[in-house]
Amino acid sequence: MADVQDDYPDHFSTYTAFNKLVLFGILFVVLLLACMALGLVGNTPIFALLLGIGGTIALLVAFAVMS
Repeated sequence: MADVQDDYPDHFSTYTAFNKLVLFGILFVVLLLACMALGLVGNTPIFALLLGIGGTIALLVAFAVMS
């Protein structure tokens, strides 16, 4: 029974890392859809490209800094 209690910190760190990965995936998909909508429907392809590149870099930096 003692082995089960010792595994809790490892399981918790795995759970939080998985939550961060899922959050990153959801935010990236939302960013991608927003950029596609701006570029295709909104007729602003340059702004959509800049927002997509800047948003992707911002997401990567934010999730790299968050620990």
